[in-house]
Amino acid sequence: QVQLVESGGGLVQAGGSLRLSCAASGRTFKSYAMGWFRQAPGKEREFVAAIRWSGGNIYYADSVKGRFTISGDNAKNTVYLQMNSLKPEDTAVYYCAGGQRPMYDLVAGPYDYWGQGTQVTVSS
Repeated sequence: QVQLVESGGGLVQAGGSLRLSCAASGRTFKSYAMGWFRQAPGKEREFVAAIRWSGGNIYYADSVKGRFTISGDNAKNTVYLQMNSLKPEDTAVYYCAGGQRPMYDLVAGPYDYWGQGTQVTVSS
């Protein structure tokens, strides 16, 4: 069984920065892509960013472009999310996701594995 474990969440003031990390453990799997999603209270989960290892394609939600940067290590199935210029509306639980199967659309997936989430709270 594959587990994805996120870390790095916390409380930060608006304008501040946080760096989220996600590492895979358990059964070894070869990921096709890894990404970050978030869910704010009372809202549906939404796509934040993803990276397709083959070709190094990276996609961001419009709401985070220019502020967030996704990076990672394919061999280690590790992915990071550097979040700068944080806003109160970025407050959410952030989830790491990994997919083994080819995806045409990194927003839609399919993602096979999900982490438990890490809370990010941005105060105004």
